[in-house]
Amino acid sequence: MTRAEIVRLARCVVRRPRWQLVVAVLLSAWTLAWVLGQLAAEPPSPLGLLAWTGIPLDSASLWARERVDVLAWLATLGGLSWAATTEQGQLPALAGWFAVLVAGEAAGYEHAVQRALLSMVVFLLVLAAVSITGRRAFVVDRVAVMPQDVVRAGITAAVLTAVVPLIAPGLALTRLVRPYVTKPPRQLRRVEAPLLRETG
Repeated sequence: MTRAEIVRLARCVVRRPRWQLVVAVLLSAWTLAWVLGQLAAEPPSPLGLLAWTGIPLDSASLWARERVDVLAWLATLGGLSWAATTEQGQLPALAGWFAVLVAGEAAGYEHAVQRALLSMVVFLLVLAAVSITGRRAFVVDRVAVMPQDVVRAGITAAVLTAVVPLIAPGLALTRLVRPYVTKPPRQLRRVEAPLLRETG
């Protein structure tokens, strides 16, 4: 997968229904704050970041910490949800991050994120091992797991998952600089695009 394709994937995270984009922005801001909060001397918990809302979340946080063994498995499910992310279906990335946030409230940042990443990597490695047996299969004959498809789908899922915390600041930056950016006329861009492909 080329650099251009990775950039294209990073841009496609905003091409989704409006309600889903609103959810993505809120979850992105929450996740990014949690990730950056780990740099503090006393890292906050996911629910601790929401204390400013005035909602009494202490009881929910205590309930989560009393169920570490159970909620830690949410991180595993979150990693598998990350692995299920595609260009057409980006909700699994959001669901996976939400599961990791809940697991992080119970088990902490490192344990939750590492467990989610491990489950995603193990799942992709299992598929990669299975794909070795199908690399010479004819897809017209039967359903097959092909190595190149596993690699492409795995990279796609990883990129779309990794950029979730960057959605909120990315949209904010885009909105900030938009008035200062000059774009060529749409008609001109349509004419130039095939010319660039021919000369490139």
